[in-house]
Amino acid sequence: MQQSEPTPGTAAPETAPLPSGLVAELGQLGRAIKHLFGAQLHLLAAELGLARSAVSWMLLAGLAATVAGVGLGLSLLAFVGLLLAKWFGSWVLALLGLCVLQALFLAGSLLLFRRCMHWMSLPVTRGEWNEMMRDTMSKARREIDAERAAHVETDRTKGDRA
Repeated sequence: MQQSEPTPGTAAPETAPLPSGLVAELGQLGRAIKHLFGAQLHLLAAELGLARSAVSWMLLAGLAATVAGVGLGLSLLAFVGLLLAKWFGSWVLALLGLCVLQALFLAGSLLLFRRCMHWMSLPVTRGEWNEMMRDTMSKARREIDAERAAHVETDRTKGDRA
């Protein structure tokens, strides 16, 4: 088949240039990336909302566990008191026995605390503790000195303006 060429006196029909395949694919890629990052942002926002909600629920669950633990401890203490009262045949002796049990528990806790303090006073631990304290103090001194220098500089610039 022959193609008809326009004659010199007539104008060729105007056609809009079709976008090349590369430009179209780049446009599709841009839209896909925009869609992907939009979805990622929505997912991130949802996860942050869940995390914020989870922290509140965790605090509430911790409070509930503490209340339940204290209640259980008091109930067990009452049960032991009742058993001691049945065994001794006297509430006074039962309460005295509970006091002795609680005093033993308190003494054990204090001994454990003292042992932990002793472990902290061992040479290696003591050296690390002292180094940490020195670092903290030197950092605080540097910050205080920097604040003083900034304050003096501010006062000096105010004095120059006056």
